[in-house]
Amino acid sequence: MTDSSTSVKKSTRPFHVMAKPAGAACNLRCDYCFYLEKDLLYPDRAGIIMDEAVLDAYVRQVVESQSHLPEINFAWQGGEPTLAGLSFFQRAFALQEQYAEGKKVFNALQTNGILLDEDWAGFLKEHEVLVGLSLDGPERFHNACRKNVQGEPSFKEVMGALKILHDHEVDFNLLACVNRYTAAAPEEVYPFLRAHGVGFIQFIPVVERRVSEPQAGELSLIAPDDDRAAEVTEWSVPQGSYGSFLVSVFDQWVRRDVGRTFVQLFDITLESWLGADPSLCFFRECCGDALILERNGDLYSCDHFVYPQHRLGNILEEDLRVLSSSVQQQAFGDGKRDNLPGQCLSCPMLKLCRGECPKHRFMKDENGEEGLNYLCEDYRRYFSHTAPFMQFMAQELQHHRPPANVMAWIAGREEGVQSGRGRPNDPCPCGSGRKFKKCCGFSGKRS
Repeated sequence: MTDSSTSVKKSTRPFHVMAKPAGAACNLRCDYCFYLEKDLLYPDRAGIIMDEAVLDAYVRQVVESQSHLPEINFAWQGGEPTLAGLSFFQRAFALQEQYAEGKKVFNALQTNGILLDEDWAGFLKEHEVLVGLSLDGPERFHNACRKNVQGEPSFKEVMGALKILHDHEVDFNLLACVNRYTAAAPEEVYPFLRAHGVGFIQFIPVVERRVSEPQAGELSLIAPDDDRAAEVTEWSVPQGSYGSFLVSVFDQWVRRDVGRTFVQLFDITLESWLGADPSLCFFRECCGDALILERNGDLYSCDHFVYPQHRLGNILEEDLRVLSSSVQQQAFGDGKRDNLPGQCLSCPMLKLCRGECPKHRFMKDENGEEGLNYLCEDYRRYFSHTAPFMQFMAQELQHHRPPANVMAWIAGREEGVQSGRGRPNDPCPCGSGRKFKKCCGFSGKRS
């Protein structure tokens, strides 16, 4: 073990740690869950809840690592974190108050909502916890993959949790997994989520590979660099479908919901158009600053890379700051940039997608080089389609005008094209300040 007192002082690498207080334990058996089988990594461990020593070390070390910031952030996920019990989080928040010494503390909790009740809602509201509620869409889509231990659908229970959160005015957003089924119905999924949420939606593409010949006691959903024979699972989003889904949702959103409904991917894309570093690791040049803590204190490089080769150490033996800035973790984060295939390096969309998540890079590019993202064509279509709208919104923001002006701009374009009014070199009737032929007079069809 290294001398952490010296290493901690030298470590300045920013990082964020998401804790799994109940590990992979869950009260649902979602078809596409990539985490449930992670319990195979800890076959001899008794109990499923993070113990007092690990909890204390986690809270203390996070506070110390963020002591230079105005706000200290914690994130809790699973499995299902509420299985740890309300008393666990009461202890955790008491430790936060003890170690933070008056600093503002912010907590985020991702949950399937099954265990949420009045007591939970009151606690979450009191402590201003931001809740991420997993809801894939209308009942038939949600229930297609998200069932309980008995194999029964979970939609009604989740909608009950949503009502409790609404009634108690708990801040929450909706997280929807885009799988084979939901990807085919963006015109149903997005309006449903928009109507039942509070204005914030995240879409997460489901992409997993299952080893062709799984062995008993071993993980069957494998890492992208695993060279065993494997196939994309039947519930993963098909290539091409995710791009179509994103384009459809974007077209719905950009015409009526800008400034009212916030879709994470659209916000991230706009950040890139503004020249900012994207706030989501998927679209940053490098990654490695979003680590995951298992219930026994083991720290891994990323939530999507909980495999033995990506274990960094244990926080009961080494400080978070030392582990997060280790040579191993630095190489992991830089690998996102350094391991792109030639097709990516010559792609005009690279500045926007950055190769997306390394977990999805298990394809070969057009030259047979390893490391192409499974969703490459989907993102190319999405970024290409949204470019003129993103450019307009970015320009509005740069001129201190609301990006929601894009809705009137689009309406003007479409009205001008339909009516055929305006000579090519006249000012565009939509008020953009450009010539009609460069704006609403554009007759090309965007895919």
